[in-house]
Amino acid sequence: MMTERFDCHHCEESLFGKKYILREESPYCIGCFEALYASTCEECGKPIGCDCKDLSYKDRHWHEACFHCSRCKSSLADKPFAAKEDQLLCMDCYSHQYSSKCQECKETIMPGTRKMEYKDSSWHETCFICHRCQQPIGTKSFIPKDNQNFCVPCYEKQYALQCVQCKKPITTGGVTYREQPWHRECFVCTACKKPLSGQRFTSRDEFAYCLSCFCDLYAKKCAGCTNPISGLGGTKYISFEERQWHNDCFNCKKCSLSLVGRGFLTERDDILCPDCGKDI
Repeated sequence: MMTERFDCHHCEESLFGKKYILREESPYCIGCFEALYASTCEECGKPIGCDCKDLSYKDRHWHEACFHCSRCKSSLADKPFAAKEDQLLCMDCYSHQYSSKCQECKETIMPGTRKMEYKDSSWHETCFICHRCQQPIGTKSFIPKDNQNFCVPCYEKQYALQCVQCKKPITTGGVTYREQPWHRECFVCTACKKPLSGQRFTSRDEFAYCLSCFCDLYAKKCAGCTNPISGLGGTKYISFEERQWHNDCFNCKKCSLSLVGRGFLTERDDILCPDCGKDI
């Protein structure tokens, strides 16, 4: 009676009484399987045989004995590790070489732990605390000063100036007027309440006014055009018998000749050049 053959799919040697491996339902002897399909170890360059553990990471393979830290050579089998520039490192070596240091305690911030960062500095979450009250800042607003961090309430208590208008602390972008601090939004025109920060303004009796309100309230009116004469910014004007004119408005009533620097005559409320005033 004929016995059905059971041979290696590659070399066709009989597999009766021998170890074999199935691949895609085809049997292979150990030698053929290792020659055809065994992975090559990244460390030693030798095949990883069937009797060895094949450890893999991102399409790379190692013998279990070859799978170690590139720096200290300790085994990485069944341990957490990190990869850097094709090198595998245990967590201690990776942290020592690449992890940032906490600004407060100077210890390494281990990969995978929460950290806080600000302007190239890092902290453990538990080390990122207010210098004054020692409470964790977390994701709340804070203000740095003299290489220390403060929560907003502590900074305001210790350092912030108080606005002369609203009496509340000024934490950013204040304005100084008459040597007193103001919030930008509190420094407004006494009349129209529009913000004066960054704008031209003037004052009267220590009260600040925008130019428009100051002119409307206090400036003399031009006898020619009736608009205010601010006198600010070097504005030139003519004054005669309690009346004022803008330089550009000081013209003969009849012929419109400019009378600035010239002789002139008056006829009731009008001013006239000498030629137009001959017949008065």
